[in-house]
Amino acid sequence: MPANRSTLLRRGIAALAALPLLTLAACSYGSESKNDTSDAKIAAGAKKIDGLDSVKIGYFGNLTHGTALVGNQKGFFQKELGATKADYQLFNAGPSEIEALNSGSIDIGWIGPSPAINGYTKSDGKNLRIIGGSASGGVKLVVNPKKIKSLKDVKGKKIATPQLGNTQDVAFLNWVAEQGWKVDAQSGKGDVSVVRTDNKVTPDAFKSGSIDGAWVPEPTASKLVAEGGKVLLDESSLWPDKKFVITNIIVSQSFLKEHPKAVEAVLKASVETNKWINGHPDEAKAAANKQLASDSGKALPADVLDPAWKSIQFTDDPLAGTLSTEAQHAVKSGLLQNPKLDGIYDLTLVNKVLKAEGGSTVDDAGLGVK
Repeated sequence: MPANRSTLLRRGIAALAALPLLTLAACSYGSESKNDTSDAKIAAGAKKIDGLDSVKIGYFGNLTHGTALVGNQKGFFQKELGATKADYQLFNAGPSEIEALNSGSIDIGWIGPSPAINGYTKSDGKNLRIIGGSASGGVKLVVNPKKIKSLKDVKGKKIATPQLGNTQDVAFLNWVAEQGWKVDAQSGKGDVSVVRTDNKVTPDAFKSGSIDGAWVPEPTASKLVAEGGKVLLDESSLWPDKKFVITNIIVSQSFLKEHPKAVEAVLKASVETNKWINGHPDEAKAAANKQLASDSGKALPADVLDPAWKSIQFTDDPLAGTLSTEAQHAVKSGLLQNPKLDGIYDLTLVNKVLKAEGGSTVDDAGLGVK
């Protein structure tokens, strides 16, 4: 990846308000937002944290939100919250989760980089903080091998992305530009036709031949492979160390200020969950799929679940430098004016947890609270 990709963002956000929300609708795999009705067991004698009856946690029904899926299914969050109930809410689009955070319908959420960037800048840095990392990777360019045999064959073809301005849409537009091809970001027309298609629809569009491929996250990518598609490019290959942020943990600034012990408890559970996931990959995969089935009513088949899970890395590191780069990609594509990201991170509590666990602390790439 060229060195200038990591250039710090410098310009303002004057035109941002006129643009659509940068969303992670790519993660829209599952039902619309809904309250979780499962009641994890609360240990006898447990006490409420910060006097709270509940902590409202949001996430997507998607494998890249595996920390939240497994943490819910295995009871890690409830264990750390004691008698304070872990109250889960499922989303399938970034804007709705940001709206829920702003309204107080949720307190903490798992979400992708684009909606986090947009939510932060649209509120002039007042509504959220990124407080930890969760996952890296899990995004692929999958194509019809009869129509596209090499990367150069992508030119002139119809390639789906989940939504205008979402994380994968921006990544694909940036990749197209690096090939020397031109595409109008808003219309998707040019040397490549970018077809914005909901992930739930993409597999059928692929089968019907109305698209020739798709730049999508898991498990959609593996669903396309199961339908005869071929992985032409794994996005991780474009990043230093093959790592880039796909899921962060965010919190409302008011909740962080008023209930730091509750936030710390959730972060401790997240760190414990990631440690368990990485130490028990097969059991963790099964737990994530069981929670998906509970949330959406449908588990993933093995030919989709297995390759999808392998392509995702679960990490406490928010990979802050890559968030800056992803924002710059949106600027280069013409979808975003350079946002001011200073203060988007507050990693104080996650680093406190990591130190207590004997682990390495994580860095905010100079974008933390001062």
